[in-house]
Order: sequence, then structure tokens, then C-alpha cells
Amino acid sequence: MSLTGNWSYPTLIRFGAGRISEIAQACATAGITRPMLVTDRGLANMEITTRTMTLMRDAGLAPGIFSDVDPNPNEANVEAGLAAYRAGGHDGVIAFGGGSGLDLGKTLAFMAGQTRPLWDFEDIGDWWTRADADAIHPIVAVPTTAGTGSEVGRASVITNSQSREKKIIFHPLMLPKVVICDPELTSGMPPHITAGTGMDAFAHCLEAYCSPHYHPMSQGIALEGMRLVHDWLPAAVKDGADLSARANMMAAASMGATAFQKGLGAI
Repeated sequence: MSLTGNWSYPTLIRFGAGRISEIAQACATAGITRPMLVTDRGLANMEITTRTMTLMRDAGLAPGIFSDVDPNPNEANVEAGLAAYRAGGHDGVIAFGGGSGLDLGKTLAFMAGQTRPLWDFEDIGDWWTRADADAIHPIVAVPTTAGTGSEVGRASVITNSQSREKKIIFHPLMLPKVVICDPELTSGMPPHITAGTGMDAFAHCLEAYCSPHYHPMSQGIALEGMRLVHDWLPAAVKDGADLSARANMMAAASMGATAFQKGLGAI
């Protein structure tokens, strides 16, 4: 069975090995012509990142890159990223990497046109309605790990450096317009990171499954996500070049974050 597909739940997902080659088409779908690729320092000069930048340039796009991203992104990263975004005249974000790159990228696209401070949009009650929805810029998400599932999430986690608390920033339009899930991008992860991110995906599925709220669709997604991790994580740890294992783990990660719609708090 070919592990390739185009999905539309919870957003448009181009899934399959080698599909990073479609990054320019993904930008066109999202309406982005001057993308800023947001990633972490460790990924900035790696081949998967430089190749992605080349693919966009060859397609006639005008990409920039921002990699001043801490492992736990904070408001200073947001401020620096917004300055770079505005200085470059960018009109959309490529959120590229693991959880830190994905979360910061989504936050920058969200904040690009806002006039209120970041913490005014913390996930408390209906605070998300404070945002100017028309000023939220489009996002294309490209995960390079299989764990957080942030590529299909409507929120990001940003650390308040003063209180040292992790804050959730939420808005429905923070959901990326297009996601490219290319398991080849995860093949370079070392075994210990593969294992850790894989257990993160499992925990997300388990937490959603244990939520007491009624959501049969999410319940089914969570169960299948746990099965995929059980069946495929050992193979991905053993052989990082096993693209079947990598693809199934990437699917499980996205499934965990999709199942979050049922509710959290059990873990």
C-alpha cells in the first residue's frame, strides 16, 4: 500500500515521501509569495532546510529565513521574528521543524497584523476573539519530527520569560492552511529523539482518549494513533531509514494533535 495521500482533515495535508518538492504549490494554495521560513538554529543550515529554500527560489518565490528560535520559544523570539518578518515584507510563514519552529512560526503569522500584545491572546475564555482575524497571515507547516503534531493545531506554546510559565496562544485561524508531511524529512532524527518524540505522540493520543468529553470521532483517531505508535515506533528507532515506519509515526503525531479536539487534562 502506498503511504501517500491528500487529506482535508483537519486542514489540507499533502502526505508522502518526497512531497517537500511541492512546497511552492503549497505556498500558492495558501496565497504566499514572499514566505519567511521559521525554524530552529540546529536546522537552519541542514540540507533539508537549504533544499527547501532552493525549491522556493527556483519556483520564483522570494523566501527569507528566521532561525533565532529557542527550544522553548519566548516573547523575545516572537519580537525578533516579527521584526524580521516586517523588515522582509513577508506575506506568510513556512513553519518548519519540530515543536519550537512550528509554534513560533504559527505565532508570528498570527501576530503579524495584530495591535494588541501577545499575552492578550492567551487561551483563556474567549480572549481569542480579541484578535483581528483579517490580519492573521497564512501558514504552511512542514514538520521534521513526529511528535508534537503542532502542524495540525490551532494553538502554540510560548514561554513567558518573566513568570517562567508556558502559555497557550490560541485562535482558530492559527491552523495552517496547508501541511506537508514528508517522512523523508524525519529520517535523519537520531534514535533517542525518534523515541522521545514518538512517545510524545503516544501521550497526546492517550490524553485525548482519556478525556471524559463526548467526541466519538476523536476517540477513534486517538485509538488508531496509539496503535500506530505501538506497531511502528520500535522500527523507526531501530532503522531511521525505514520510510514505512517514519510515515506511520508522522501520521500518528498528526492524529494525536487532531484528537486534542476531544479535550485535555488527563496527563
